[in-house]
Amino acid sequence: MKLIAIDLDGTLLSLENYITNENLQALEKAQNEGHIIMICSGRAPEDIEQILKKCDFSCPIAGSNGTLVQAEGKLLANVSMNMENVSQIADKLDEDRIPYRIYTNKGIFVPSDWSERVALTLEGKRMEGMSENLYKRITEQPQKSDLLNYIDNYQELMDMKDLSVQKFFVPIFDGEKKTELTIHLNGISGIITTSSGPWNIEIMDQNGNKGNGLKKVAEYYGIPTEDTVAIGDNFNDVPMLEAAGLSIAMGNADPTVKELCDAVTLSNAENGVAYAFEHFILNQ
Repeated sequence: MKLIAIDLDGTLLSLENYITNENLQALEKAQNEGHIIMICSGRAPEDIEQILKKCDFSCPIAGSNGTLVQAEGKLLANVSMNMENVSQIADKLDEDRIPYRIYTNKGIFVPSDWSERVALTLEGKRMEGMSENLYKRITEQPQKSDLLNYIDNYQELMDMKDLSVQKFFVPIFDGEKKTELTIHLNGISGIITTSSGPWNIEIMDQNGNKGNGLKKVAEYYGIPTEDTVAIGDNFNDVPMLEAAGLSIAMGNADPTVKELCDAVTLSNAENGVAYAFEHFILNQ
């Protein structure tokens, strides 16, 4: 039995943000052979569940970069940020009018002036190398839903009973500003910063990462580290790629991520996950 941890965006999802039939068939085949599939994503657990529900697939998940881990209806881990750190981070982002999403156990919260903040961050520039789909998903006004709500001030969250914050997602499109903000954030004790692409920063508790998410699920099922596999494409995947017995980078992965992996598969536009299952996992 193997545990196979798979990232979503840039990995399992196609360029159009859905799981292709080829990839789905590979997942189902692995499950039928007795392996454990898990999704390990920066997305919120509720968002991951909606994606899986669309293709009638069920498996353990590690959402918000491995800070919330669930398997068989059980909560295996909930790594929350210190609320003092949450205040420090939100104060800095509000001061600089930078957009952000706060991922919590009560849903996702975004500033009500999101569009104005995005406009200031973009400064009217179109980002080279960013797909139209990704540009729209990152920059458009988030739609209010059962999962997402607006806040006028982050202090509103401080009054919520039993609230836990898993991560901040910060879209930022200026390389110099991103570097400056990252340096500032890294000066806050108890947190870590990472990125799922060149246009964002993700902030979690120092113990919140995809590697720990993989370990929690492996421990739950009694699977030794050498029998774990991780597939990903970007820097927020590095902890699980380093933790796994076999690490596989997507063909579209960042070059640095490719260098640290044991194998490289095809891109997410070429059903790279299905290719990895056939050539590196199930037939070994």
